[in-house]
Amino acid sequence: MHHKPVMLDEAVQQLTIKPEGIYLDCTFGRGGHSQAILAKLGQQGRLLALDRDSEAIASAQASELRQDPRFSLCQARFDQLLAITRQARVAEKVDGLLLDLGVSSPQLDTPGRGFSFLRDGPLDMRMDATAGQNASDWLMAVGEKDLARVLFEFGEERYARRIAGAIVTARANAPLATTKQLAELIAAAVPVVDKHKHPATRSFQAIRIAVNQELTQLQAVLPQALSVLKPGGRLVVIAFHSLEDRIVKRFINAEAGGKHDPGRLPVKQADIPKGELKKIGKAIKPNAAEMAANPRARSALMRVAEKV
Repeated sequence: MHHKPVMLDEAVQQLTIKPEGIYLDCTFGRGGHSQAILAKLGQQGRLLALDRDSEAIASAQASELRQDPRFSLCQARFDQLLAITRQARVAEKVDGLLLDLGVSSPQLDTPGRGFSFLRDGPLDMRMDATAGQNASDWLMAVGEKDLARVLFEFGEERYARRIAGAIVTARANAPLATTKQLAELIAAAVPVVDKHKHPATRSFQAIRIAVNQELTQLQAVLPQALSVLKPGGRLVVIAFHSLEDRIVKRFINAEAGGKHDPGRLPVKQADIPKGELKKIGKAIKPNAAEMAANPRARSALMRVAEKV
């Protein structure tokens, strides 16, 4: 557990931890946030952590956290949050909930997971390597138009059609089995290279998001998070790219205002149902020292809201 999460101190501060409170760490990773939260909890406090990655679960089993009676961990996707909190009898009792989105450093740094084009490995990309379709199989099955759409929408890749065409042509001869194969194929298909970014960066992001259904899972967890928080409970979300942040921002804005626009109907302002969240400040960015020490922190944005 040597990896320090991005904006660790800021996240814990924004959770406004009460010693006897109940907290959820919905992206356990390697336990950095969980350890920091437990350090502020009293003996009656409680922390429930989730992660869909079996390697993250295994890391906790090998750590001192498994000895802490205040802590519990389960392997789960975001869309299972409400069911898990009900089973744990903490639904509507949670004082703070943290979502640290995207791929973790241990996932990126392990070649066998297939997340990074910088290290050759099997083309997997699954956050839960025991379930679902890996990236190699997904690329073999997806239609060319759907692939181009994924690359454009999830990766904001302007050469999406070229890359999709190159992948479809290549897979007709043999499956794309490794990250190096895919990265080299994309690099060859891109006519203009950004000198500050590897040509495969956007495509790898897009394929990873599609394989793990990351945006769908995020859209599923936000209303569930709102349901499990008690009044005064804090929602803290750290996003690492604009697609995630846009979903979080829109959800908070929608829940922080009126629930619908009455238009021209003669409805009084007081009769419009209100949302259940209050925005806390503006989006928070990592400080200059953290961004200098950790390049992966540069794109991070934290948004905070409180249930009313």
